[in-house]
Amino acid sequence: MKRLFLAAIACTAFLTASAQVTTPQTSADVQEASIKQGNWIIGGGIGTTGYNFSTDSYNLNVYPQAAYFISDNVAVGAQVNLGLNAYDGGTSFNYGIAPLIRYYFPEGASSRSRWFGQGTAGIAGSHVKNSDDDAPVSLLLGVAAGYSHFVASHVALEGTLGYTYNKADISGNSGVSGLGLTFGFQIYLPGRAR
Repeated sequence: MKRLFLAAIACTAFLTASAQVTTPQTSADVQEASIKQGNWIIGGGIGTTGYNFSTDSYNLNVYPQAAYFISDNVAVGAQVNLGLNAYDGGTSFNYGIAPLIRYYFPEGASSRSRWFGQGTAGIAGSHVKNSDDDAPVSLLLGVAAGYSHFVASHVALEGTLGYTYNKADISGNSGVSGLGLTFGFQIYLPGRAR
């Protein structure tokens, strides 16, 4: 019995000593090649919560997007807006599409992160169940500042704080504006080799 016990302790000690403990990767070098002319970005905001100044309502949105780097640090593309707005008395479904432009600032960049600014301008609408108050087409404008942290050479996690203006009716006087906080991710795809 004593030999069996000593053999078990020896095997345990051997396996423990030979096991490698690795920590998960939490960041990677930006790899300047990721934000160069000819590359693509695919991803978007996983979700956002926002407070609307006009109607005292809260919302939850997702923003899939794709963009192409027309030059180093500058990408243009499109963003789709899908959301659910909860307010006193009901809910509404929001939708929209907007061209976007994004600029990555070289100032303040580290080997693992970048600050960026983004602007959008497009159209949006909403659907309220059992209501004639739908806004089928309206003006959508947005500006945001964000931070990208690269967890791999071509994948970044992002946080964005932005201001959105959505006019309820192009010919009307009512409008909606508010702040929003978005968390998301982006995948940076290399373009064709030249």
